[in-house]
Parts: sequence; C-alpha cells; structure tokens
Amino acid sequence: MAHPLRGRTAIVGVGHAGFGDASGFTEMEILTQAALAACADAGIGLRDIDGLATCSVTASMWAMPVAESLGIRPRFVDSTMLGGSSFVEHLLPAMMALDAGICNAVLVCYGSTQRSGTANRAMIAAARKAMDPQPYEHPYAPATAAPSYALAAARHMHQFGTTREQLAEVAVAARKWAQLNPEAQMRDSLTIDQVLASRMVSDPLTVRDCCLVTDGAGAFVLTRADRAKSLAKPPIYVLGNATALWHRQISSLPDLTVTAASESGPRAFEMAGITAKDADVVELYDAFTINTILFLEDLGFCPKGEGGRFVADGAIAPGGKLPVNTNGGGLSCVHPGMYGIFLVIEAARQLRGECGERQVAGAQIAVVNGNGGVLSSQSTAVLGTADTL
Repeated sequence: MAHPLRGRTAIVGVGHAGFGDASGFTEMEILTQAALAACADAGIGLRDIDGLATCSVTASMWAMPVAESLGIRPRFVDSTMLGGSSFVEHLLPAMMALDAGICNAVLVCYGSTQRSGTANRAMIAAARKAMDPQPYEHPYAPATAAPSYALAAARHMHQFGTTREQLAEVAVAARKWAQLNPEAQMRDSLTIDQVLASRMVSDPLTVRDCCLVTDGAGAFVLTRADRAKSLAKPPIYVLGNATALWHRQISSLPDLTVTAASESGPRAFEMAGITAKDADVVELYDAFTINTILFLEDLGFCPKGEGGRFVADGAIAPGGKLPVNTNGGGLSCVHPGMYGIFLVIEAARQLRGECGERQVAGAQIAVVNGNGGVLSSQSTAVLGTADTL
C-alpha cells in the first residue's frame, strides 16, 4: 500500500541567484532574487506564497526578516536548522502542511554571501561556536570542518583499503559534470594527479577534496499535486523524504564509516516505493570527496566499504554507470556555506529535462541526500516525474 504522502506534493518552481561572487549584494537581496526566480518559474507571484521554510548559519530568527523582506505573511513557517541538510529536511513538514490544507504554496529558500560579504569566515566560525557549543571539540579550535571529514576519510582508507586516487575520482567526476554546466564556478580541467598534488588541507584531504567557498542563493516552491498540474512547468513530485541524525560532534559518531543516511535513505525509499537501483540520477552533498563515497554506500548503491572501488574509472562522471552530482556539486559548481537546496534544484531540473549538455537522458527518478554539520544530519528525498506516480 502506497504511503499517504507519496506524490501528494510537487516542486513547481526553482530558481537561484548570486552564484560565485555576489559582490554589492547582501545575502537577503540574493535570496529575494532567487525567490522571485522560483516563483516566476512556477508562474506564480510572491502574493501566492503562504508557507515559508528557511534558515541561516548566522541568524537564529532568520525566517522573520525573510518574510519581512519578501512581504509575505506565511500561515506555515519552518526554520529548522540542521546545517546543509536543512533544505531537504524542510520537505516533509511542508508536505504535511500542504496535505493538511494549512497552506497552499511553500517557498523553501536560502542565501549566503560568505565569499564576498563583510562577515569573514573567522567571524562566521565564531558565531557558529557561540550558537552551537561542542564541548569536546571546540576547545581544540578546529579551523574548519575539514579535520572532521578527514577523520572519516582516514578511517575509511584504513578499514576498507580506499585509496587517495579513489577519493580524487570523486573530485574529477564532479569537475567533468561542471564542465558541462555553464553556471558552475570551476570549469577548468582537473586530473587525479592534480587533486593529489594540490595543497594539503587536512590529511588525507587536499584543497581539491574540499568544497568551494562561494556566494549563492536558491529557492524552490512546493504545492499540492492537484494544483501543480495547472502551473507553468511540469510538476516534480516528492515521492519520499526522511531525516535522521545521530550526533553533533564527529567524536560522537559511533562508526566513522557509517552515517545516518543508512537510516534516512531506507525510510525515504520505503515511502517512495523504490530501491537505489531505480534511481536515474543522484545528487549527494559533496562537501568533501569522502561524502560521496559514504553516501553511495549508506544509501545502498554499493556495499559498505566498496564506495572507493564503485567510483573508480569515471563511474560517476558523465558517461559512467551512475550520474552523480550532475551540476558539478559543491566541489565544482557552488557551495555558499550550505549546499542542500541546490541538490533539490538540480534534481528538479534534471527530471524536467532542462539541463542541456549535462542532461541525463530519460531521467524519471532522482535521489537527493543532504548532509549537515560534520556528517551529523542526513536527509534523503526521492523525486519523480508524473510517470512515476
């Protein structure tokens, strides 16, 4: 029996703004631009938005100024903050609110000028520590999230024989997708040798194993399925969504090689009525190259420990056996602090057939996995075309 929420809501509009360097604009201004673009894509106006889901790294009451700036008075608000997975996690509350008739159109949106803004990375890190104290790690003052992900990468290499070359395959594949995407920020050639030879950030991760630092804003609009059919673009239905979180600090993760995606994935797949083998395109939160390997394993695309061998020989690059991170991902396309919203946007565009040179032919089912914190929160979504209902 199908889950009662399966396919009851749909993404009807997507938009983004301020990719790369948004100098001269605030994060609220590029968020507004993205919101307007998503509404225009759906063929509606901001006056039609009566639900809002948004959050920010540096503002705990972010939904209030967003609603004020957009000039909306939402009947449904979700400002849950789980890091980069938040905008995938926002799907389920929005689905339930729409299905219950509490609201009619939910705008999910995010904006950041972390590259060009006056708040530098040190200030952002200080704000994060003030709002989110981690008693066993913050006293050692890790400069970025990289050391935490490096721990996971080193453990995976030790336990399963994963190699630096296999991690580099992830970065090279992302770059090859980015070269097909005119909106991607890094489009020059990249080889495995170049990844290995690039500046070390936190052993075993080099700078090319790490996501970009960019500006950017994204937004998408959700409505009930019955209304979605009458709007401007083909609806992309939400077939499943689930979130799991097991820890905050990386030192509290029970097994550095197993993430909560191993829980969120099966629950989302069960709601959607699919398995991993049914996915035509996969969008994974690749803040670091180890993420992609871990999530491919935890979501069931390959057995645990086989992720490195799974991605070898261009398997997730254009022309490979599984299209992964088709816009170039956080490694080569865009990464403005939190990347999750761009996973959903790219998946929707792929299923609508709008991706030009990087389009995956015949794509009907997309799997999205958002990651927040230091492998702390995982949110998995399954999106599908009308043919999947």
